[in-house]
Amino acid sequence: MVLKSFGLNAVDWEQRVDFDRLRRERLGRLRAELERSELGALLSFDFHNIRYMTSTHIGTWAMDKLIRFSLLPRGGDPVVWDFGSAARHHVLYNPWLDYGPDAEHGSRPGISTLRGAFGPAAKRAEEVARSIKRELERHGLAGEPLGVDVAEVPVLEALAREGVLVVDGQQVFLEARRKKTEDEISLLVAAASMVDAAYDQLYAFLRPGVRENECVGLVAKVLYDLGSEHVEGVNAISGERCSPHPHVYSDRLLRPGDPAFFDILHSFNGYRTCYYRTFAVGSASPAQRDAYRRCRYYIDAAIEKVKPGATTADIVEVWPKASEFGFADELAAFALQFGHGVGLSIWEKPIFSRLVSLDHPEVLEEGMVFALETYWPASDGWSAARIEEEVVVTPEGGEVITKFPAEELLVAGQRYWAVGGPLSTTREAQSHLNAKEPKES
Repeated sequence: MVLKSFGLNAVDWEQRVDFDRLRRERLGRLRAELERSELGALLSFDFHNIRYMTSTHIGTWAMDKLIRFSLLPRGGDPVVWDFGSAARHHVLYNPWLDYGPDAEHGSRPGISTLRGAFGPAAKRAEEVARSIKRELERHGLAGEPLGVDVAEVPVLEALAREGVLVVDGQQVFLEARRKKTEDEISLLVAAASMVDAAYDQLYAFLRPGVRENECVGLVAKVLYDLGSEHVEGVNAISGERCSPHPHVYSDRLLRPGDPAFFDILHSFNGYRTCYYRTFAVGSASPAQRDAYRRCRYYIDAAIEKVKPGATTADIVEVWPKASEFGFADELAAFALQFGHGVGLSIWEKPIFSRLVSLDHPEVLEEGMVFALETYWPASDGWSAARIEEEVVVTPEGGEVITKFPAEELLVAGQRYWAVGGPLSTTREAQSHLNAKEPKES
């Protein structure tokens, strides 16, 4: 199966992402999952679940605020209570929330507690609870369980005082999001292709003397210039910081002989990437090359196992135990040999880890998209390698959508002498090395 790579714009002369179909199919899957559950309705404060349910978005600044909320009643249409003028904007520009002349519009003004910035005396939590209960009563669902994904404690307490039975609703959302639609996969491929470009420019930029934070800035600029909606994070790790792995960039200067690995997380129209690559700077030691080969071996072995009907246990069985690479147990080594669904957020179902997957395996299905990532510390005691590939489950197996070369350890920032003077860039050096010897006349 060949996954199509489109341009990033909508056009009239080629069928690309169909956003109307995307909205319709996402809501359809969520409704179907709600029908299979014992819940009367779903209430969301989670930014990604709200987007999946209502196809609304007010900027990434709101992701950690828990200020907006949406409700999907069984047998009814989504309602979103939104921040200030955003609610009015939805009325004007989101026709899929207009349910006709006899129905109240699906976008309404509403605000929660601003994570406690509104004190209890303001009664915001009580107003949220009353708004939800009115909607449940309108649909005859007041006595049914209400599934909630995440919420502030005052809101949960206010719902309880209104007599609303609150239960876990996150599993319903994540089950609906487990398999991706055709349009979701197209957006995930587009997001990955933008990171391909970022890695190309990063590889050319890497050399002794640049700092990790400069690499982060370069990647962010490339992605935003290409149309990224949100650069969620760039994990830039180099030198002795690679082992142990701190998961955060610094202002460290890259030095000759350093390993450097990066994880690029961004979103395009909401759909995210999680995409590691490892380089050596200037030169690579035998220990670094060996660590990279081990890392590559484990990820290739995992990808080889991907097919419909296989399980997460089948994948993690090919990965080393925590004790084999220097950790006390699987909890201490969590997320080093790891896999996770990728979609509107970077950690969705299914999860791959020796911590849980051997005892609680999940079946792989066509249409799933996930990232598989491996790690291996070098024998020198301070360097390490990380590789991550995003994979789509197709009828034929796993198709990798992260395309920047990672079969071998790439050495960046090299300088070579050639006829006519020094080669000043990595690309020029590689071109020189790859050139064929001239034939004798």
